[in-house]
Amino acid sequence: MKYIKVGLVIGYVLVCASWTNGQVSKAEKHLVKYIDQHNNQALQLLEEIININSGTMNFNGVKAVADVLMPRFKALGMEVEWKEGSAWNRAGHLVAKTKGGKGRKILLIGHLDTVFELESPFQKYNVLNDSTASGPGIADMKGGAVIILQALSALHDAGLLKDMSITVVMTGDEELSGDPLSLSKQELVEAAKWADIALGFENGDGNPGTANVARRSSSGWTLKVTGNAAHSSQVFKPEVGAGAIYEAARILTEFYEALSTEEYLTFNPGMILGGTNVSYDESIDGGRATGKSNVVAKDAIVTGDIRTISPEQLQRTQKTMTEIATKHLPRTNATITFDEGYPPFAPTDGNYALLKQLSKVSTDLGFMPVEPVNPSNAGAADISFTSPYIEMGLDGLGMGGKNDHTVNEIGDLKVLPMQSKRAAVLLYRLTR
Repeated sequence: MKYIKVGLVIGYVLVCASWTNGQVSKAEKHLVKYIDQHNNQALQLLEEIININSGTMNFNGVKAVADVLMPRFKALGMEVEWKEGSAWNRAGHLVAKTKGGKGRKILLIGHLDTVFELESPFQKYNVLNDSTASGPGIADMKGGAVIILQALSALHDAGLLKDMSITVVMTGDEELSGDPLSLSKQELVEAAKWADIALGFENGDGNPGTANVARRSSSGWTLKVTGNAAHSSQVFKPEVGAGAIYEAARILTEFYEALSTEEYLTFNPGMILGGTNVSYDESIDGGRATGKSNVVAKDAIVTGDIRTISPEQLQRTQKTMTEIATKHLPRTNATITFDEGYPPFAPTDGNYALLKQLSKVSTDLGFMPVEPVNPSNAGAADISFTSPYIEMGLDGLGMGGKNDHTVNEIGDLKVLPMQSKRAAVLLYRLTR
């Protein structure tokens, strides 16, 4: 597979749509006109929801964003429900569905939460110039939430939405998933089982000339190692062995040697503790370790993550890591366990076919072609949970921007109507 990386430039020069080739229908022109006429309202909505703090653990704030959006979905004739999230220790999810649609079933995915909790210094929307604004979650992904609503509003205004089969799921815990995942992502999985097509409105690589046909998985692993505590003068002798730290070092080195060159695979040991006494606190992924230079280490613990492009790559990687961990140095023992995490959103022929349709929509509207994002540049997202069930899917259809997850996060205001137009026309064509 070939991926083309395109760098982000804030303030895109967009080609105005002329439709001189007659490739845009009368209905599609109506959609575009509606979005242009209502762009100011879209920007006002964007500012309103950005100015509501919705850090994942601010449950009231996440629900407050949903309370702003839900009446707008209801005004489109959709059935709207708030799925309360106490069972997975999060605020909950917003779900909206068309009532009597037919044809291909399409799932639209977004999220309400951001990484910016109440203690963050980054709280407000701020216009920087005529094409750029900053704000917590403007790119990831409150801009995407507005795009979903604008596209559906245009279809409703044209009298088209009522005949479509569309479900919208906006989760309240994309940035910090609830536990257990089986409950946290249940609504998303059930919608995916219903759907034929999934479209995600996360920010991809920040460039509206790209979209995600794939996203890598994100899951964790924990390595626990034990050794035989003894005086260091006896280390390596048969009755003492190598100790826990040497064994942990061997395992990590062999992980690197066996797997570090495989394409689209990364695995990172992010935390290590080792010594005579080790106290590990899972809630903070850290703890305390004490020991002496003249004592062979008794315990070591390492935690890390794995990112893969496919379920097969994940399974193969876990198998290799397990095999390495079971080859012990003398008088040591080690076990490795794996968390469930986010599955990969694997590249499929269906995803590439959908990307081709989006690119055709874009060029018909007078915008740039759309190329695939290199999955090495894309983190995990909620769309990954749909991968086993849908025929085709795309992500990264949100608002262009950069510096996600930092206090310097910005969005390109000119991309907002462009993405809304492309989404509306794509939905229209997919349901013809």
